[in-house]
Amino acid sequence: MEDLYTYERELIESGIKLIGGIDEVGRGPLVGPVVAACCILPLNYKLEGLTDSKKLSEKKREKFYDILIKEAISYGIGVVSNEEIDKINIYEATKKAMYEAIKNTSVKPEHILIDAMKLNTDIPSTSIVKGDSKSLSIAAASVIAKVTRDRMLIELDKKYPMYDFKHNKGYPTKKHLEAIEKYGIIKEHRLSYGPVKDYKERIENERKVKETIR
Repeated sequence: MEDLYTYERELIESGIKLIGGIDEVGRGPLVGPVVAACCILPLNYKLEGLTDSKKLSEKKREKFYDILIKEAISYGIGVVSNEEIDKINIYEATKKAMYEAIKNTSVKPEHILIDAMKLNTDIPSTSIVKGDSKSLSIAAASVIAKVTRDRMLIELDKKYPMYDFKHNKGYPTKKHLEAIEKYGIIKEHRLSYGPVKDYKERIENERKVKETIR
């Protein structure tokens, strides 16, 4: 099993004790917010089986989430809405969510480990490609962000069950795309994303054609 504490161990050996792992969830979905989390774990923390949230079952993620929010020194969550994503683009929205996650931790980290992204912050940082499978702190953040966002989509599913958000979490599955064609788009959809944008433009063009015929 790959050592997920290499980056943390090096920082600890250099005298740093408060290490914040940062990750986001929700860059690809057509609906809902992008969510980031910053998680500061106790020194030399161990949680058997913890890794990148994408590699874990929903049941495992829920279990680890409950453990992590109790045992973490601190954690913060950042949420950027679909409207904001449409205004500033998903890349900038992801960074904004990460900044908010850092700001929302009750304890300021001394160093942050970030999954892939580079942030302009006064806190020293290390950007790690595929960091959620290389750093325990980032893996913890990925689980917290994933469960937080999934719960939001499960709530949205109660309001709009026809889109199957409970299962697809807003990603462009066949059922989700078919539901858009049948029921249209909702205010939580990201209007700048391809399938949603294409549908909106097509409906608008059809409306204009009908008005012209009249």
